[in-house]
Amino acid sequence: MHSSAVFLIEFGAVILGLGLLGRLAGRFQFSPIPLYLLAGLAFGEGGLLPLGASEEFVAIGAEIGVVLLLLMLGLEYTASDLVSNLKTQYPAGLVDATLNALPGAIMALLLGWGPVAAVVLAGVTWISSSGVIAKVLRDLGRLGNRETPVILSILVLEDLAMAVYLPIVTALLAGVGLAAGSITLAIALGVAGFVLFVAVRFGRHISRFVSSDDPEKLLLVVLGLTLLVAGIAQQLQVSAAVGAFLVGIALSGEVAEGTHNLLSPLRDLFAAVFFVFFGLHTDPASIPPVLLPALALAVVTTCTKIATGYWAARRAGLSAKGRWRAGGTLVARGEFSIVIAGLAVTAGIEPQLGPLATAYVLILVIVGPLTARWTEPLARRLIRPKPAAAPAAESTTETADTESKHRETQRG
Repeated sequence: MHSSAVFLIEFGAVILGLGLLGRLAGRFQFSPIPLYLLAGLAFGEGGLLPLGASEEFVAIGAEIGVVLLLLMLGLEYTASDLVSNLKTQYPAGLVDATLNALPGAIMALLLGWGPVAAVVLAGVTWISSSGVIAKVLRDLGRLGNRETPVILSILVLEDLAMAVYLPIVTALLAGVGLAAGSITLAIALGVAGFVLFVAVRFGRHISRFVSSDDPEKLLLVVLGLTLLVAGIAQQLQVSAAVGAFLVGIALSGEVAEGTHNLLSPLRDLFAAVFFVFFGLHTDPASIPPVLLPALALAVVTTCTKIATGYWAARRAGLSAKGRWRAGGTLVARGEFSIVIAGLAVTAGIEPQLGPLATAYVLILVIVGPLTARWTEPLARRLIRPKPAAAPAAESTTETADTESKHRETQRG
């Protein structure tokens, strides 16, 4: 059979399968990410039906998927939002990084993977899934709750931290020296700072330049600009994902809203392809040996994320119910964890890191929506406030004394 025909058949079957899996996940109201990862495992090396002709195209589609994921994430925030959150919520961001990155780093070192893998796995366990959490908040009707701004602030700080973290990981994986790594990080910080400054001062002008009443022209300009900036960032060893994220931040107002509506279907398509591509490079037989470490890491980081949300909500003055809801909602890991692990898999630093990250994300992307729903009711049931016996007794005594005095007055 002609190679182009094989490609069309294979790629068409993959896209059709992803669509059916997405519909299945929607019917049961959970994230489709674990199903996409399982599909990649089925089509990859050691799977049921390995791909051949279309694998190279899937790889390119996966890169576009990462770029669109980060672009759409950047569109959710304005530069002023990021600056405001950085000023007011940075203590919560520091607690979040400490509690959730350390378990991953420690696990990598215990497994003997070395410092570079420790930095990578720290990022995998640190970053919550903005996409899954946003969907959970919508599904549970909590967008207007008092704890939701706290949750979103932590997610914003995590996303902003990625602008610094990803260039560091990219430099480490490339094996560059200290001097070259420092230059790469300085370039990344300089570019991020410059884009934020331009977005704050000239965001309206940029949006006006990009804006168009014709959806076709708006789509072409924004998509072309994003891919161009992402490519330049990649060439500078900064990270294509960071470049796309900064483009999203620079756009605001009606342009951001219009771009979001136009690119959402493309984002969903290529993001699904990205998760499949990650699964393609993971041999299913390599998961069982790392299942216990992944499960242990999932249990520990579930507790640390709940603690993070509880502390941040308590700092914001919320009640115990809001604190537990905030903590339970932050548990889910997803797209960013896979993006970080994907960089390491491509660099080939540790063969078992990819399978462990896959198992870890599969566990927490399923557990996350459950903890968001049930953490607060379970905490309320397990931690019941003790009845205040003494004040009640005092109140009863005071009432009796009052009644006695009233009767004596009537007799007199």
